[in-house]
Amino acid sequence: MESSPDAGVTRRAVSPAESRRASRRWWDGDADAYQEEHGSFLGDADFVWCPEGLREADAHLLGEVRGRRVLEIGCGAASCSRWLKTQGAEVVASDLSAGMLRHAQNGATRSGVPVPLLQADASALPFAEGVFDIVCTAFGAIPFVADSSRVMREVYRVLRPGGRWAFSITHPMRWVFLDDPGEGGLVAVHSYFDRRAYVEEDEQHVPTYVEQHRTLGDRIRELVAAGFVLNDLIEPEWPPGHDKEWGQWSPMRGRVFPGTAIFIATKPTKS
Repeated sequence: MESSPDAGVTRRAVSPAESRRASRRWWDGDADAYQEEHGSFLGDADFVWCPEGLREADAHLLGEVRGRRVLEIGCGAASCSRWLKTQGAEVVASDLSAGMLRHAQNGATRSGVPVPLLQADASALPFAEGVFDIVCTAFGAIPFVADSSRVMREVYRVLRPGGRWAFSITHPMRWVFLDDPGEGGLVAVHSYFDRRAYVEEDEQHVPTYVEQHRTLGDRIRELVAAGFVLNDLIEPEWPPGHDKEWGQWSPMRGRVFPGTAIFIATKPTKS
């Protein structure tokens, strides 16, 4: 997206409403370009957790999915949901962006694997309590929501006791570095503890793109406060032979420090 001469980039706090409006506008406008750039890597019916290329078919982070009710939030083009359906899961795919859901419908047509699609805010899921066995997202929703602790509570609410919540995000330590896949991205320039959002804004200072930073400890506290038990925190290593860059992700940086964090948590079984 091109910026006007008076538009800019800053770090500042934004309200949940500002963040939601910016995300919907951005992903509606960027959906075509995003899918053109990354669609072949993500596939039409494949579950890729991260730019490192970790696949659910290999990692089994969700456990057994056959016969399970699964909700994917921030689904984008819903390739993960379609893969889950091919494995026997009963899936609903949701996203805030109508533009991304349009690509989800296109992917269903190409693959012949349709799943129910829902436009919804992850902070206010339109489901009853305890109706899903698994909730998941690969880089969806969490990084773009101002009040991510509310998302954790909503996911907890819609999961049944014993249900699993798994999500991947940009590794929080990446916020210390510039978004540069080359040598410039190996130099620490920002404070890890600066939790102000990254904001792109127009000439009227209205946010057009917002991404949120929380530390690893913040994310764990959000999960625990919502009632979850953290089962695992996975930091995928850059695999040998993987030479594809994705934005700031690159083989050069991937050999030095992690680019992705994947959290696996469980809603406790009631006694």
